[in-house]
Amino acid sequence: MKTIMGNQQDVNGKDFVVKKLLGKGKGGYSYLVSDGTKEYVLKQIHHEPCDYYQFGDKMESELRDYKRLKEIGIRLPVMYDADMEQERILKEYIEGSTIYDLVLRDEMKPEYVEQIREMCSFLYARKLNIDYFPTNFVVQEGKLFYIDYECNDYMEEWNFENWGIKYWSKTAEFLQYVKEKGETNGNEKNRS
Repeated sequence: MKTIMGNQQDVNGKDFVVKKLLGKGKGGYSYLVSDGTKEYVLKQIHHEPCDYYQFGDKMESELRDYKRLKEIGIRLPVMYDADMEQERILKEYIEGSTIYDLVLRDEMKPEYVEQIREMCSFLYARKLNIDYFPTNFVVQEGKLFYIDYECNDYMEEWNFENWGIKYWSKTAEFLQYVKEKGETNGNEKNRS
């Protein structure tokens, strides 16, 4: 899928105009799209290699993980449609800054960490982890949303306290990531 603004893409026969690329994750590209009246996120699954993560059927995983997280009560965007043939998901656009951008701009607030810890209490009780990387979280009107659907069986080394928190402030790990990406100010890269 090309990232040309104005390019039209469809989900199960319904057309959307691509407004911009929001980011690329391990499993797909996320685009801001519009049907002329409302904005959405269209996630196009990709099959590019990822040397640190193994996937099964990505579409089935998205659908399964969305259902699990919704049942747990994690705040996340609504999935409106899934086009199995084209491997596309249409979901709610949660407008706001990512945690990544807030950290870059020195605008992080303690209540965002409190909210992720509350999410963790629900996840850990179900023996699950999510992808705690800060590009996967958006703050809208003071509320934290997990904008990805990925979840995995709980492993202590990948929980928030042992891995995720390293990227929720200007730690050495966060600054190294910023340096590797060549970013110096807030943007929407990697938003999925």
